[in-house]
Amino acid sequence: MSSISFSEVADLQISKFANIGAFAILIFDFCVTFQDEVKWTWFRSWDTTRVIFAISRYVPFIGSGMTVYAALRVSGPPAPSLAENIIHIISIVAAEGLLVIRTWAFWKKSKRVLIGLVAYGAVTIIAAVSMNVFPNHQLISADVSTLPGQGGFESSRNAALVYAILALFECVILALTTYKKFSDYRQIENSIITTVYGGSMLYMLCIIAITVTNVIIDAVFPLGYTNMFDTLQLVIHSVLGSRIMFHLRSSHDHTYEMHPPSMSMVSEVIQYGQPWQMQTSERRSNASSEV
Repeated sequence: MSSISFSEVADLQISKFANIGAFAILIFDFCVTFQDEVKWTWFRSWDTTRVIFAISRYVPFIGSGMTVYAALRVSGPPAPSLAENIIHIISIVAAEGLLVIRTWAFWKKSKRVLIGLVAYGAVTIIAAVSMNVFPNHQLISADVSTLPGQGGFESSRNAALVYAILALFECVILALTTYKKFSDYRQIENSIITTVYGGSMLYMLCIIAITVTNVIIDAVFPLGYTNMFDTLQLVIHSVLGSRIMFHLRSSHDHTYEMHPPSMSMVSEVIQYGQPWQMQTSERRSNASSEV
């Protein structure tokens, strides 16, 4: 066995262990947050948000399981990488859908923002699927695997472009949230707005960080590493997307318990009404308490 092939074997083993570890993180997080899921989602109506949440929450177990199966496979035909990639894309799209819904709400349910994000997201999905369906059309110079039969656990270099497109979409969501916070909500102190903005910044930075990491690994690292953070990408999206929903609903209920007389104000905040509307509601609430 040549030194090159031995190095690739070591790279593949590291990549496989990383994917198995990421799957363990997904299982651990599910166990830790299962109580929150029951509390904040199980007894809610099946609206669009809950359907997207369910996909983001549970479909990653299928995609991650397929990746772990490919990592543990020692013989036999290659794993169905195309189906695995499609499931990964569906899971990530669902998690991004939660971020889009949250951003749309933060923008006071602007139709322009929603249409723009949905259209941009559709273009991103089409581009990602095309690059996964046609992996033989290399847009980045590709290395050749020295291990016959191991290609099922090595990605095309096109994956770097897929992650780059995804990172750009996530940066747009981050920029929209930041702009709206400082343009309309800068002088408003409310626990829900703080949760939406503060949590969004932290979660989006984490998501963007793992996406950019995958861009670098798939573009310049040895071929054996190209799938190293494949499952982690899926897990991060699922975990953080779920926590965004849990924190929002928790903050909503906490605000209602702390300020029951201001129910109208809470309702307006949940709907992300105009800032001047929130200030007017606060004045009316203070006036009624003085009387």
